[in-house]
Order: sequence, then C-alpha cells, then structure tokens
Amino acid sequence: MNDIQQAIEEMFSDRSAACPCCGSTLSPEMLRGLLRQASQRQQERQSHPPLSPGASGMLIDPHAHMIARTTDDYEAMAASGVVAVIEPAFWLGQARTNVGSFIDYFSTIAGFERFRAAQFGIRHYCAIGLNPKEANNRELADAVLDILPRYLGKEGVVALGEIGYDEQTELEDRAFRAQIELAQEFDLPIMIHTPHRDKKRGAKRTMDTLEACGFDPARCVIDHNNEETVQEVLDRGYWCAFTIYPSTKMGNDRLAAIVERYGPERIIVDSACDWGVSDPLAVAKSARIMAAHGLDEATIRQVVYHNALAVYGLSGEMSETDWLEPAPVDQRTLYGGNSVLRGQAPRVDQDNPDRIV
Repeated sequence: MNDIQQAIEEMFSDRSAACPCCGSTLSPEMLRGLLRQASQRQQERQSHPPLSPGASGMLIDPHAHMIARTTDDYEAMAASGVVAVIEPAFWLGQARTNVGSFIDYFSTIAGFERFRAAQFGIRHYCAIGLNPKEANNRELADAVLDILPRYLGKEGVVALGEIGYDEQTELEDRAFRAQIELAQEFDLPIMIHTPHRDKKRGAKRTMDTLEACGFDPARCVIDHNNEETVQEVLDRGYWCAFTIYPSTKMGNDRLAAIVERYGPERIIVDSACDWGVSDPLAVAKSARIMAAHGLDEATIRQVVYHNALAVYGLSGEMSETDWLEPAPVDQRTLYGGNSVLRGQAPRVDQDNPDRIV
C-alpha cells in the first residue's frame, strides 16, 4: 500500500460525509474513490506537459467558479488556450446567513476576481443571481433580490445566473420567476442551474417556467445537461451546456459522443470548476478528446469557443476584441492596494500577445 492509499484508509476507513454539491451521503468507498481520482489527476499533471493553445485555438470556459481556484489554475488555463472565463454566482459550500455576505461575494466576483484573472492574461466576466439552494430562505432571498439590481448593470456582467431549481420547491419557483423578470428588465441572458436530482423533470419545469414568463430561449443557457435532457433542450430552442466533472454530470468522452450525434449547434462545454474535486482544464481536454473522436476543427471550435461568445455576447459586455486587443499584463498593478504577487518578480508584457482566431 502506498502513502496515499494508507492516508485514505486512515481518514475514511469507516466514515461517511455529506456531499458539498448536493447534500447526499458519500459512503467511505465513494470518498476513497474521489481521493484516488484526485491523486491520479495530480500524477497526470506531473507526467504530461500543459496543453498547447495551438491544439485547439482559443477557448472560453463559460462556467468557472474562479473565486475558489488558485493562481496556478489561471496560469494553467491560459497555457491551455483559455482567453476568457465567466464566473456565475452560486453558493459557497454552506448557506450564507445575511445579505451582507452576498454583497461582499458579488462585489468580489465583479471586482477583484476580474482584476486577478487579467493579471494572468485571462478576461474575466461574471453572472449575478440568487442561487436556488439559498432561495429556500425566504427572508434572506427577498433581501438578495432587493440588492441584485445594483450589480446587474455593472461592467463585465454578462448574464443573470446561475438560477433555476434545486429541490424544486415553491420558494425556488418564486425566486426564479422574480429573476426572470429582472433579466428581462436589464436585457441580460440567463444561465440556468438544473437540479442534481430528478434532472429531467427539473429541466422540463425550468423551460416551462421560462416560456410561461415569455423569456426568449435564444437568450438562455441551460447548464448541467446529460443524455436524458439534451434532446428536449435543443428541440425547445435553448443553448445546451455540459459541465465536465471527473465523475459526475458529464465526462469528456460522453460529451464527444453527444456532439457526434447532435452536431455543434447551440452546444456549449464548461468546467464549472469550484472548491470541490473539479478540473479547470476540462474545456481544453474536451477539445482534445473531441479531436480524438474524429470531430473536425470547425465543430470543436464552435463548442469550445464560438457558441459561448454568441450567447453571452448578447449582453453587450463580452466581445472578441477584449482578448484580441488586450491591455498588456502588468503584475505591478494593484487592486485596492493589493497585488497578486507574494514577493515574486512581476510579469510585465511590453506588447500585446498575438492571438489567432
């Protein structure tokens, strides 16, 4: 038994835990499996060089919770070809207890995180909204809905999201409908979170609600799809996004099979990387695996780049010129007196990097 296996057995030999994503029980064997996968990915990073941007061109990760990621992740994403990320508002792993926590969170993903990404050559955008998990606290939800308008018009906000259903309660429905109205008022696209459980029914209910509220499906991304939901989402005219997680939601090979079957129209891929076991290079790896499946370059680029730009560009806040003609990176720059550096020599680009579409 190696050191990692021994550590796993000592930590989880007879324990279970609640999943931070959905709240379901993770058995000791499931916990061991997650840690083994994390160990395997660490070994892969050490044994394989970074993905080349030239292998798949420019990439957009349109769903990435970067507030939970490290600067190493930004560097690796940039090396893999990622030129832009969209960070949707969601919960923090545990419920917030007051509206001030939301104010600080929204301010961070619309402010400092935008600055931090730029210091590593990546354009950062965000989506602002009340997540469905926390919509079940009515008093807090009402307070959050009251402060949302002050953020929806900010620079770099490209959508209202991620919103929708979790447990599919009446309180979630109430908050969802209120935010659909806000998206219409601010002329923003919507990013949808589909439930982890009972996903097919939840996706259908989501689309029924959007249509009852008169929201244009061409301005809405339904995320976290799987093989059960893709057909109806596409048939009803929505953008159909897939979250690539190591073990849950959707895998790289499964995504490639879906693109082979349905084609690239209105299909989007993202990492949804967060504070859990997740992969910030999921979009780049998906591009590589789609190529291995024999999909042509134009198809791949539509899925990993052009589709996200098309729908989130409807906000007027996201444009290709943002990264084709970027300001040079200068890590001497401060944000509120703070630097991303901790004593390292700053990166200072004299000229804008050349990028090929």
